[in-house]
Amino acid sequence: MNHLFARSLMRRAVAGANCRCYVATAQVEGLSAVLVGWRRMMSSAAEPTSSPPSSLKNSESPEEKAEKGGVVVSSYWGISRPKITREDGTEWPWNCFMEATEPWETYAADLSIDLHKHHVPRTFIDKVAFRTVKLLRIPTDMFFKRRYGCRAMMLETVAAVPGMVGGMLLHLRSLRKFQQSGGWIKALLEEAENERMHLMTMVELVKPKWYERLLVLTVQGVFFNGFFIIYLMSPKMAHRVVGYLEEEAIHSYTEYLKDIESGAIENVAAPAIAIDYWRLPKNATLKDVISVIRADEAHHRDVNHFASDIHHQGKELREAPAPLGYH
Repeated sequence: MNHLFARSLMRRAVAGANCRCYVATAQVEGLSAVLVGWRRMMSSAAEPTSSPPSSLKNSESPEEKAEKGGVVVSSYWGISRPKITREDGTEWPWNCFMEATEPWETYAADLSIDLHKHHVPRTFIDKVAFRTVKLLRIPTDMFFKRRYGCRAMMLETVAAVPGMVGGMLLHLRSLRKFQQSGGWIKALLEEAENERMHLMTMVELVKPKWYERLLVLTVQGVFFNGFFIIYLMSPKMAHRVVGYLEEEAIHSYTEYLKDIESGAIENVAAPAIAIDYWRLPKNATLKDVISVIRADEAHHRDVNHFASDIHHQGKELREAPAPLGYH
């Protein structure tokens, strides 16, 4: 009797287990069917329809519409701006400084600045700096004479060095001493960038020959190392030298403008890089370009004489706020 009861209980247990197994299997199979159906639905939704509406066929992205309208769309900012073309009709690929691109970093030269200022050398260092610049001008006058385009190219490859050297040394000092620079690092690096853009503009205008490029490389190499040593020894003298160099640059660009106005140099259309950088009108000419470059040089003259005066008073540059935003 007990044996029959035990066998009955065992059969019921096995049947219950099989039933639960069947239920679980059915649940798994049902879930799998749901997943398969969901996947089919998503794949069918992702496939394009065989006959899209006409409105979708003719739709264009904002970038395509802008391109057809002669407007370049920045891939980063997504802001449209007009195209700029070179004289030969090819497109200028960069619009780095136009107001519509980065409104908070626009640039414009101040043509109202006094071009006739001159720092009269009084101290021994001032006189050494003044005489050094005058001596450097002699071989320049002999080589370039009245070829002011080539002269400007040589001048700018030299003028773009001091700001970078000064900014670099102040940057390293700030890191070593954990001190603020009073904005002078930014001011000097902005000067270097501005002078570099002068050079890029003059290269577009002049198309230097191979021996002029070689001369530029030689002069830059010599001047960089010489100015680096001078700045380490006496920042006061280094900035005074730059101030007088900028005075000579103003004189050279004034003579350049005289030749343009007299017709000795053709007043050609402004290169695209100048229109981009100074935000000049599209019909700007060489005269407009030289005018804004000369104004920039006048600003650099004042900034470097000011920096030298700070050192002359026995102070560090960081003790007097840098003239940022002076353009």
